[in-house]
Amino acid sequence: MQRAFIAILTFSLGTAGAAPRHLCTYYDVIEYLNVSSHSKLHAHILPKASLKEPLEVTMDFMLVAILSVAEKLQTVTFYFVLNLEWKNTFATWDPQDFCNISKVFLPTDTYWSPHIFILERVNGQNSNLDYMTVMHNGSFNSAQPFQVTLTCSLMILKFPFDTQTCNLTIASFLYPVTDLVIKTRRTPAEMMKNSQSYFLTDGEWKFTNLSIIEYREKIDEEEFSLVTYMISMERRPTLYVLNLILPTCALYVLDMAVLFGPSSLEEKIDFQIAIILGSSMLAVILNNILPTSSNKPPVIGTHLY
Repeated sequence: MQRAFIAILTFSLGTAGAAPRHLCTYYDVIEYLNVSSHSKLHAHILPKASLKEPLEVTMDFMLVAILSVAEKLQTVTFYFVLNLEWKNTFATWDPQDFCNISKVFLPTDTYWSPHIFILERVNGQNSNLDYMTVMHNGSFNSAQPFQVTLTCSLMILKFPFDTQTCNLTIASFLYPVTDLVIKTRRTPAEMMKNSQSYFLTDGEWKFTNLSIIEYREKIDEEEFSLVTYMISMERRPTLYVLNLILPTCALYVLDMAVLFGPSSLEEKIDFQIAIILGSSMLAVILNNILPTSSNKPPVIGTHLY
């Protein structure tokens, strides 16, 4: 009896003196969220906390580069970054329970994430950034880079002094507005300033303005939330002035000088043939640049050639 009492006392003292386990690692947070036991359905079900209120996804847009503009194909290739943020009230924890760990990084297929559809997209590369930030209050953040080719109605009437505006429409047609609403987080001026600070290309096209339209579109008796970014860009005409306009003007000045000069008829004929050949070459260059079908052909094509 005395030995049993001593053993119990020793065990009690040993247990009382043991150091408590501190939950101070990201693994502890992941265990608390019970991510490993989640089924694949957990990553596909919309995390709505209330049936009355739709889930709100806020979005930031940053244009990084204008990679190419194909006038003949009527397409534009952009490189941009979308920053998406939404709430998931089923993934929260108290930072004080985990040594003030307030955020973790998880693969995008761990929880639900918005399915983005770009309406004007004809080609492009999907993002390879497969991680998102999860905050302790259930706020999710995902920054996704995109390189996409979009259809764009390019108006070439004032070529090469033209400005173009191309639309980039983002939607999620899986969920109507009763379940999901897409909104912009910042004003167009703020996004424009942020884009210009990170803009990488200094080529033919200059990024000049950004406008945003938030609206709803009805499809098959259901309304969906859409956001359209209207990207305005201006062509830098220096190369075309040097290679097309100035040589053409020089040919016409020489043509007038020879026509009214004291040259013989044979010399004038030879020079006229040379001018016709030079104008034809410049016309071929212009024809290779501009689209073959256009309601309003460029002024430079109808007046100079």
